[in-house]
Amino acid sequence: MAKNKVICTKNNVDYLTIRKAMSSGARTVDELVELTGVCTECEGCKSELNAILSSVCGCKKVSLETVVNAVRNGADTVEKVGEMTGAGTGVDEETGEECGKCKVLIQNIIDLGR
Repeated sequence: MAKNKVICTKNNVDYLTIRKAMSSGARTVDELVELTGVCTECEGCKSELNAILSSVCGCKKVSLETVVNAVRNGADTVEKVGEMTGAGTGVDEETGEECGKCKVLIQNIIDLGR
């Protein structure tokens, strides 16, 4: 599970803001620029944006592509995506509790089909 930190140091945009934009449908750097104000010029933007965009579940290391493919192959609920990919089924290593932070993003992928 990812911890919150500033990604875009120029415009002070943090990881959670980027993930919230993805949960609202952002899937490209241009869409993140529009929704969050990331600059795409600072080192955090250059080195981390593409990795954040390509990942859905950090606990289980499940990519956006894997989740989209599961949806295209019939997974029409968050639970079915979890069964097919493991996304959304992680456990917080520190607390031992179910994580599930990516479930909102998984639902958005199901809703948009992308």
